[in-house]
Amino acid sequence: MAQPLNADAFVEQAMKDTGIDQFDADTYREGLDVLVNDFNKGIAKGIYTDVGIERVGADCVHYLSNRLRVADYLRQNPELTSRPIERPVFVLGIPRTGTTLLSNLLAADPARRSPLEWEIDEPIPPATTATLKTDPRCLARLEREKAMLEAHPEMGKIYRSSAVYPHECVWYLAHDFKTLMIESKGILPEYKDFIFGADMTSAYSYHRKFLQALQHNAPGVWNLKMPSHALHLDYLIKEYPDARLIWTHRDPYAATGSLCSIISMSHQMLMGRIDTEWLGEDYPWQAQQHAERVMDFRDKHGEDRVIDVHYSDLMSDPLNSMKKLYAALGDDWSAEAEAGIQGWLDDNPQNKFGKHEYKLAQYGLSKEGLEPLFERYLSRYDIAREG
Repeated sequence: MAQPLNADAFVEQAMKDTGIDQFDADTYREGLDVLVNDFNKGIAKGIYTDVGIERVGADCVHYLSNRLRVADYLRQNPELTSRPIERPVFVLGIPRTGTTLLSNLLAADPARRSPLEWEIDEPIPPATTATLKTDPRCLARLEREKAMLEAHPEMGKIYRSSAVYPHECVWYLAHDFKTLMIESKGILPEYKDFIFGADMTSAYSYHRKFLQALQHNAPGVWNLKMPSHALHLDYLIKEYPDARLIWTHRDPYAATGSLCSIISMSHQMLMGRIDTEWLGEDYPWQAQQHAERVMDFRDKHGEDRVIDVHYSDLMSDPLNSMKKLYAALGDDWSAEAEAGIQGWLDDNPQNKFGKHEYKLAQYGLSKEGLEPLFERYLSRYDIAREG
């Protein structure tokens, strides 16, 4: 039988790999233990492949190693923790509703600062403003990315990604082991319950520390993205009271089918098969929770606390949609912003790598069956329907 995951061994390996033996805090341990215990139950049932088990273990060591590196860097540069993060922009919503597209369009404005994929993965030492897209670590990632897309062009159909594109907060909230992304690593009902009910105070506190390290030599107004910020907005605004929140809207039936499809890739990678029953049971509920919790937040804090952006508008008239968004954010629409955004659109037409195909029926789902989940959402917002 495959060897179970071992949290203590991961911590020891991370310390050995980095040569650093001191974290900033031990708040990561709660989520790590929940993940390890839940994943090991799946190992005992034979759910995961050997490759999948090895990959999840390597992920855990990677998250811990980067937390050690960030903690050490901030100890060496303690003044960084007093540098403010002012009026950050957070893009959120039901997964697969255009959050990635919107984040990329915002990042195309040179006046904005986004955490890029490569620097999230290799944050220390932080890049400078001048080297964000020329750092040797970045260039090496671009070469690997090119080779991967040449070998697996279908990857580009599902998720628009690049070493020099903005990336999700999930990848550094993972350093605290409090992120919904971890739940996608298999059949993890205990971790699911944990993350949907977690106290996210430590996660958002670490979120700030991570950005403070990255902005040492590359400052700016942060442009951030993670659909599941929608789940924990009270924790987010407690850490960032002046945060500007953007909610992307899309037909929830299309979004749910797309979400099941993208999670199926993780299943295939880690389990060697796709558990369509689990996907059809788990992810429509998750999609509903993303919408419900933002609506609850608005009921509590006011409709104007969140800015709405519709996927259909972004697709039909992206420049005008972005101009309206800038006005809602209170930001200037500059010639540089327009040129950067138009340039990104020109370089990245829809379906550049092919069309992402998915159907609800693949997961035992139908629009009629999902209607009760999204009745409140669709009755409150005028969402363009697809298909």
